[in-house]
Amino acid sequence: MATTQYLFAGFGGQGILFSGKFLAYKGLTEDKQVSWLPSYGPEMRGGTASCSVIVSDTPVGSPIVSKPDVLVAMNLPSLDKYEDSVKAGGVIFVDSSLIERKVNRTDVTVHYIPATKLASDNQMPTLANMIIVGKILKELGGYSEESVNAALKKVISAKRADMLEINLKAMQIGANN
Repeated sequence: MATTQYLFAGFGGQGILFSGKFLAYKGLTEDKQVSWLPSYGPEMRGGTASCSVIVSDTPVGSPIVSKPDVLVAMNLPSLDKYEDSVKAGGVIFVDSSLIERKVNRTDVTVHYIPATKLASDNQMPTLANMIIVGKILKELGGYSEESVNAALKKVISAKRADMLEINLKAMQIGANN
């Protein structure tokens, strides 16, 4: 029985909810049980945003993630707030372009990804989130071209279909860093 609990956190406009929705759909394409629970402050853009995702081989009893296996922190307030909640042995992904401090814990694996800088350098300023998702899939062993493409087609609307290739490119950049 494998269950992975993810917590994505940052500020509105960073694609926090999109990243979580992508992972949830990816789980669905792999016949997993999933939950996706978005949460954001009063302002969508600029306010705080977080997203809990659970991907499991068995039915998910509650969508609440209080002790994530994986934390994605895309801004300093998110790292400050959630660092201590990660399970011992868990993994923390940090956007090191926006967060200068190091993780204080020694019982977790940490990946520092300059996602915002990589996104900017590659003319995809809104895709730092997908660069981190690419890194997650590489590090946690979840990259399957078939399930990634199927999930992206679910979360990218038909009128934004032109964004499919650039999202794939962003994920590849993350996987290679």
